[in-house]
Amino acid sequence: MKIIIAGAGEVGFHLAKLLSYESQDITLIDTRKESLAYADTHLDIRVLRGDATSISVLRDADVQNSRLVIGVTSSETTNITLCMLAKQLGCKRTIARISNTEFIENQEDINFANLGIDELISPEELAATEIQLLLNKSAFNDTYEFEEGKLIMVGVSLPASAPFVGKMVKEAARVFPELNFMPIALQRTGTQYTVVPRGDTVFKHGDQVYFITTKEGVEQLYKLTGKKKESIRNVMILGGSKVGFKAARDLCASKFNVKLIEKDKEKAFDLADDLPNALVINGDGRNVELLEEESLESMDAFIAVTGNSETNIMSCLVAKSKHIKKTIAMVENMDYFQLSHSIGIDTLINKKLLAANNIFRHIRKGEVVALMRLNNLNAEILEFVVKPNSRVTGSVIRELNFPRAATIGGVIRGEDGIIALGGFEIRAGDRVVVCCLPEAIPKIERLFL
Repeated sequence: MKIIIAGAGEVGFHLAKLLSYESQDITLIDTRKESLAYADTHLDIRVLRGDATSISVLRDADVQNSRLVIGVTSSETTNITLCMLAKQLGCKRTIARISNTEFIENQEDINFANLGIDELISPEELAATEIQLLLNKSAFNDTYEFEEGKLIMVGVSLPASAPFVGKMVKEAARVFPELNFMPIALQRTGTQYTVVPRGDTVFKHGDQVYFITTKEGVEQLYKLTGKKKESIRNVMILGGSKVGFKAARDLCASKFNVKLIEKDKEKAFDLADDLPNALVINGDGRNVELLEEESLESMDAFIAVTGNSETNIMSCLVAKSKHIKKTIAMVENMDYFQLSHSIGIDTLINKKLLAANNIFRHIRKGEVVALMRLNNLNAEILEFVVKPNSRVTGSVIRELNFPRAATIGGVIRGEDGIIALGGFEIRAGDRVVVCCLPEAIPKIERLFL
């Protein structure tokens, strides 16, 4: 697939890297020579220096034969203009990164598709939404909702007290037959290997396990993993970045009590004006005395979203030492994901990964309506819409020639989320949630074409 990415910054480079691993035909456009030089020497892609809104540059990038154009420069005006031009020049699909969330909030009033923009994404908005999801399901360290919560993905590190530790998946299913969840991926503690659980897979203490479940199943998982459903009301946010502002705004709207710390005085005053229901404090959040003065120990959750990953991690460690129930740090370096649980931070979030998840579903074959890549795991979760002529239509799950490196986590049929077992028959119109390792993706795509 021929894909053009405009913007060789963090999001653009990360997307280009992920797509190049899949042997996609990538052209990366940027005005900065040094950014392109790094991408050119580290990735198997074509780089093109120039203005992404230049018609001659776009034609040089072969926009007329491109399947997808993604505008992720730091300028939303550039991204929007690029998408409008690319569509007029023959590109099939366009995606624009924006920072002004008014565009997303008013999509019903303004038809952006008529302007040539098929999809709008805001990494900051995605991060703020992820933060609220994590606080609503505070015992889990990763979460994702399919179709407004009809099916839910949760990730949890298994404590020794979990009743199915030491049992095989099929044994756990016999002991707990009424459970409304399905294990779809796990990573052994101390390793970087991802396993798609089968019937003979044994759950072990310390495993990072991902489950697909229903709303009822979430309550069962709390009990069976030994985790408590903590009540979170008081939240401290470190950093008045775009993510910090949007998270504070959304949490205040959901009746959380929010304190936001911002060290830039002028910015702190602006935030106080824009967030009348939050307490905004001007100070350096790296100062432990300041955090203690602002009653850090009385907080239920601490969220660090400054522009510095190390500051976010260290401040979360300080919060954890005060026995805060939930800590969330925003990081830029993907390598930090491997360290999060071992050093004691509950959850790390990464804007690049969130944006990539949102964009990746446009690359997959078949009708993929949602896609996410699991943090620090070499696995993808895809939500397919089953077409009348798909190979899986009318088939019972156990009779499908499904690869061992993939599993069906659940099915959404109409308004119902279903944990589908071997005897379940898939029908046209179903939305099937599949977890698979990279080697299984081509075969899975063919089944749902």
